[in-house]
Parts: sequence; structure tokens; C-alpha cells
Amino acid sequence: MAARLVNREQLLLYFIIGKRLSEKVASEKWGTKVIEQIAEDLQKELPGLRGFSFTNLKNMRQFADEYLPSVIGQSITAQMQGSDNQQDTISQLITVQLEGITSELFFSVGFTQHIILLNKCKDWNQRLFYIKKTVENHWTVEMLEWQIKTNLFQKQGSTIQSNFEKTLPIPLQLNSTLAFKDEYLLDYINIETTDERVVEKGIVNNIKEFIMKMGKGFSFIGNQHRLLVDDDVFLVDLLFYNRILKCLIAFELKKGKFRPQDAGQLNFYLNVLNDTEKLEGENPAIGIILCSEKNDKTVEYAFQKISIPMGVAVYQLSENLPEHLKNILPDTESLKKLLG
Repeated sequence: MAARLVNREQLLLYFIIGKRLSEKVASEKWGTKVIEQIAEDLQKELPGLRGFSFTNLKNMRQFADEYLPSVIGQSITAQMQGSDNQQDTISQLITVQLEGITSELFFSVGFTQHIILLNKCKDWNQRLFYIKKTVENHWTVEMLEWQIKTNLFQKQGSTIQSNFEKTLPIPLQLNSTLAFKDEYLLDYINIETTDERVVEKGIVNNIKEFIMKMGKGFSFIGNQHRLLVDDDVFLVDLLFYNRILKCLIAFELKKGKFRPQDAGQLNFYLNVLNDTEKLEGENPAIGIILCSEKNDKTVEYAFQKISIPMGVAVYQLSENLPEHLKNILPDTESLKKLLG
């Protein structure tokens, strides 16, 4: 809460400065040299002052002009005349012009992130999508840039490849499709291996991160969950329960590309879970195979005769991220210590 309030104060200050710069440029024909001189004078008067470089002053002006277009050419002081709280007035002037966003959400995103969105997302719906995701997932500046680069907005309509349409009742189909992604970015596992057990341990040790990326309603039951069939023991990699879907969710981790036999193994596990652990009133268990890559046609054929709901998604580890993002994640040695 305190951090959000500080962020709001900073953004409102930058709005006021940016709008006044814009007014001066319009009324007194200020050019680039004048703004450069202002930045230099500020540094001389207040050595070590951060956030008021020439580049940042230009960004403040861009920020204000984008979100306060109705007051261009009219003094911001005049707009606030008669107001007891200029910050609330600025906030109202901004949000009244934006659709689908609250003042609280808008001011929860940092200034640098807003500038990135202004420069890289010209469409407001796209920008709004990333603002919401940034707040929901607590993205850093680097992570926001990475998500924009990977075209997350364009991918948002993509759904997990599954047999849900033929194996689930209609009321559950939509919720199940929304509950799972077609790709999971396990960016908190900074390793150079696709060994299934190492990935599993990384997920378990960062289970809060994994659940946050999965979506709503997930509760973790355990890893290497034991299934006893006659005298044989079988182990489910990761087992969850989803309160919205009201069913067990089994995740199987596979290194490399999806293979048809992976579907057969998961089908077996789900049958056992339904017979031995599903409670009265719960829906049939759903299974998800997480692999590093897949061929859509192979998945389609593998699921063709399976009557239990399952899907296939891919995961990316931090080794797939660009160098500048790897620097913000734990190094390999730190992860080894974490995993014991």
C-alpha cells in the first residue's frame, strides 16, 4: 500500500511537470535546447538529483500529453482552479479519458513501465492489457519488456491443446480452457537442464510462483503423489485441486518433445485418481502434460480415443530468456543450494 501511494505521488508530480513543459513549448515556442538547459540547471542547483535528466523531462512531457490531451493549450492551473486537492483533480482528468481502467490500477504501474508502454504499444487495449498483467503479476521493467517482445497480448486468445470439448460437460469446458495456459514461463528456475526431477523440485520450492502463473482456484496437494495399484506404486509428479473446477489436477513433467506414450501414462494416472481419490460431488480429474516442445498433430492423434480430460502445454526455463533477464534471476549455484 505504501509503495503504491509513493508511486502515485511520483506519477502525479511527473504529470504536472510534463504538462507545464508542454504548455511552455506551445506558448513560448520552447525548443529542445531550452529543455536541455533546464535539466542542466537542475543538476547544478541540486547535485545528485535523480529523475530529472533531459530524457526524463521529455518522457514527462510525452506522458502528460498522452493522458491529458483535453488540457493541451489550456493552463493546468486553470483546470485545477477552485480545487482543494490538485492531485485528485489531476487523477480525475487522466482517468476520465481512459476506458476500462480505474485510477488505482493506473497509478499502480511505475513511470518507466508507462513510458515503455507508450513507446511500444500504440493501441490502448494492448496497453491496458499489459498494465493489468503488470499489476497482477508484479512484473519488473525487464519482465514487462520481455512479455511485450514475446507478443503476449497477441497470444492471449490461444488456448491449451486438449480434448476438453469432447470429454467435459459444457459448463466445465470454458472454465477448464481458461484455467490452463498453452505455455508456462518458469522464469524462477534458473538452470541449464531439462531433467524432469530438477524442474519438479524447482516448481515445488517456488510453488507460490507456480500457482500465481497458473491462475485462480489452485491448491497444491503434493509432488510425487503415490498411487497404489495392487502391489505397484506409481508417482504423479504434481497434484493440485482446483476449487473452481472442483476436481483434482495432475501435472506430468516431460523433458524434450511430447510423445504419444505420455498420454497413455497420464490416462492411467487419471483413471486411478478417479477410482481411488475423487470424492463424492467432485468432477473427474484433469491431467496436464508439461513438456519443452510438442507437435500439434501428434497430440491430436494421441488424444483421439481418450475419454478422460487432458491437455498438453509447453514450458520455458530461464535458459530460454535473454541475457538481461537472466541477471535478475537466481544463479545456478544459488538454486542448487535452494534445492539442497
